[in-house]
Amino acid sequence: MDPCPFVRLSVCNLALKIPVASKPASSVVHPSSSPCFCKIKLKNFPLQTAVVPCILPESQFPDGQVQSHVASFHLNKSDLEKLVAKSLFGGGKLYLKISMYTGRRGSTCGVNSGRLLGKVDVPLDLAGTESRSVLFHNGWIVIGKEAKNSSAQFHLSVKAEPDPRFVFQFDGEPECSPQVFQIQGNIRQPVFTCKFSFRTTGDRNQRSRSLPLEHSSRGWLSSFGSERERTGKERKGWSITVHDLSGSPVAAASMVTPFVASPGSDRVSRSNPGSWLILRPGDGTWKPWGKLEAWRERGSADGLGYRFELIPDSAAAGIVLAESKLSINKGGKFVIDLGTSVSTNGKSTPGNSTSPACSPRGSGDFGYRLWPYCMYRGFVMSANVEGEGGGSKCSKPTVEVSVQHVTCTEDAAAFVALSAAIDLSIDACRLFSQKLRKELCPSQDLLS
Repeated sequence: MDPCPFVRLSVCNLALKIPVASKPASSVVHPSSSPCFCKIKLKNFPLQTAVVPCILPESQFPDGQVQSHVASFHLNKSDLEKLVAKSLFGGGKLYLKISMYTGRRGSTCGVNSGRLLGKVDVPLDLAGTESRSVLFHNGWIVIGKEAKNSSAQFHLSVKAEPDPRFVFQFDGEPECSPQVFQIQGNIRQPVFTCKFSFRTTGDRNQRSRSLPLEHSSRGWLSSFGSERERTGKERKGWSITVHDLSGSPVAAASMVTPFVASPGSDRVSRSNPGSWLILRPGDGTWKPWGKLEAWRERGSADGLGYRFELIPDSAAAGIVLAESKLSINKGGKFVIDLGTSVSTNGKSTPGNSTSPACSPRGSGDFGYRLWPYCMYRGFVMSANVEGEGGGSKCSKPTVEVSVQHVTCTEDAAAFVALSAAIDLSIDACRLFSQKLRKELCPSQDLLS
């Protein structure tokens, strides 16, 4: 499998020094206990925001501390070609634009909060960055219009690194048992097939050629709640098995906790989410690799909340790799990115992921001590998700997986199964007052 070229443009090591004014003056920047933040903009990409820590004027940076990336832009080959062409033939250089503010992020009554301290433009030359790393800036920049000894100073690092990825695309809705193609430029090559089916109390038959899901993994499924019966409105028993081209099953996603309407409502709540178990084959049986929980968030715009945990063989607790939400109406991107924690437009918006730094759930003291059990670093994967508002538009998830996290066919298949589960969760979290498409309803009409 040949990967596609990608470049990760990263912003990290942010810090702010605010000088102490000898006398009050409205034109001088004064130290403040209120938070500081910056808005980061790259041409034609969504605006990102990040908190900026303030340090004492006499302090050095990084002063022994290590910071993770606070913002990242992921550029595919088409993005690179457009940005490079713009800088070469568009009559001007390409810049990463950063605006610094004091105060809290967000807006009130349509008016943006925060007071502008200054702006920084970092020139970029992205030519060739798909094959080599480039450091565009690392150090302090004076911001504001005052004299140097009374102006704020802003520290940042900006770099571009090659980040090749495998790209896969479903040829149809996951519930329609589609083929999955690998995309490499204009080439589409079939690599997997998917089989959607139901597991119900009365029907234990699984239509895989080998490693029957129900029989080989019944102990695991039971321990994660697959046998628990619930009353009332529920959607249960969905599963999807990923096969390689020889017909051998290489990954699976099985709904182990039913998606149930909360009492007195027709929605799946955060307090009682449904869940999927992502399985990989091993030693002639299925073994759990990860667990995905999903629910329907309340608010002015309904969101699909999700949490994905890695299940290491030797760890007592699951390791949370991603926890965020995306728009149920518009869809968005499910992302596992362990190198950054940012927000878009100053708030948690659909498609934005704030992934914890691979810490075990309920065991925050462990952190990176769990390595190598948690082998994932930096960008791991992303999958686009079609929302309910797509109308008649067919959902064909596209999955990107970092090359560094794929060492065998089963690795890639596990991420494909995970992307199918998050896509199917949009339907599983559909309001129970709404009908599902026929492919998601067994003949016995258990899902009504």
